Amino acid sequence: MIRFENVFKQYKRNGVTTQALNNINLTIGKGDIFGIIGYSGAGKSTLVRLINFIEKPTQGNVIIQNQVLNQLSNSELRKIRQKIGMIFQHFNLLETKTVFENIAMPLILLRENRQTIKKRVNELLAFVGLSEKANNYPKELSGGQKQRIGIARALANNPDILLCDEATSALDPQTTQDILDLIKKINEEYQITVVLITHEMHVIEQICHKVAVMENGKMIEHGNVLEVFGHPKHQTTQNFVSTIINDQIPAGVVKNLLALEKTKNNIRLFKLEFLGSSASEPVVNSLILQQKVVVNILFAHMSEIQNTVLGSMFVQLKGSDDSINDSVHYLHHHGVQVTEINHWEIN
Repeated sequence: MIRFENVFKQYKRNGVTTQALNNINLTIGKGDIFGIIGYSGAGKSTLVRLINFIEKPTQGNVIIQNQVLNQLSNSELRKIRQKIGMIFQHFNLLETKTVFENIAMPLILLRENRQTIKKRVNELLAFVGLSEKANNYPKELSGGQKQRIGIARALANNPDILLCDEATSALDPQTTQDILDLIKKINEEYQITVVLITHEMHVIEQICHKVAVMENGKMIEHGNVLEVFGHPKHQTTQNFVSTIINDQIPAGVVKNLLALEKTKNNIRLFKLEFLGSSASEPVVNSLILQQKVVVNILFAHMSEIQNTVLGSMFVQLKGSDDSINDSVHYLHHHGVQVTEINHWEIN
């Protein structure tokens, strides 16, 4: 559906060259909700602007539905852009136009007839749940309502691709959830490919199928959301994941552990990581019932991503070395990833 092949993007201002994108290779499949996350200046918004060719790559190819955008004429590019909708952070509604007129704008520009425009706009108003607001002006709407109108406008041309550039950043948590639910509904009912730019990991967690993490113009990690969340490799990815999956021992627990170091007798500390079936089975409870070791659960955290439970737990195991080693083997056998933590790793 969307491919980036060895894409570079440079900006030159006042004799200074800035490398905004550095050798991007990426494929976004049809029907995906694909999240692109990174801190400010990572290059994610530049990447999105290349999809509708508002920006052109310095080097490399951007390919939409097997068409290399670099090779298209202006008229051919216009046809491609008609099938790409865009949702903005700050709505970008025309304040002097009614809600109906704002949604109708793309169709008016295409010179559709009045009957077609009226039918399509009314359909979209019903879809986003704002039929009663057709004759209102943007200043009379809440932020969430404005974004719903922005979404309806982006859908006016029946796009194949929907680009969302920080679409929820200006909204409160409950409204954000409502907008994310609406975007998911659009993807499921219309089979529209969604590319979602954000710096908020919970947005990726809520609706995305796949994710790419960007830093300094480079794509440092990408893949299925569950895989990236479950086993983040790069430090930046780990930092993002830690905002929704707390896999660090709380400071108070660390303090107590350090105090116990002087008095402990055959007590070893482990981090347990659960994914999928291992998170839903009573593995730790079964271990406790075996009574070969004493299990002290220090801290645990669970999240649900793509209908799969993902979590971590810190436990102390007390017993003989053989019993503890047998317990670790038991946990491994039941799909739990086990990492032993030494005292110098919790200082």
